[in-house]
Amino acid sequence: MTYDLEIHIEELRAEARHCHPVERAQIEAELEQARAELAAAIATQDAECGGEAPY
Repeated sequence: MTYDLEIHIEELRAEARHCHPVERAQIEAELEQARAELAAAIATQDAECGGEAPY
């Protein structure tokens, strides 16, 4: 799941670099939301693993 979010974030970053300034605010808002979702997913994974490395 985190991989998909990371890809989505990279796509939004690329889109923000090459979009019309009017669209940039909407893309930045989507980017912020995706980053928050990624942080939540990572926190959930860490909680499930007890914060320990799998090895």
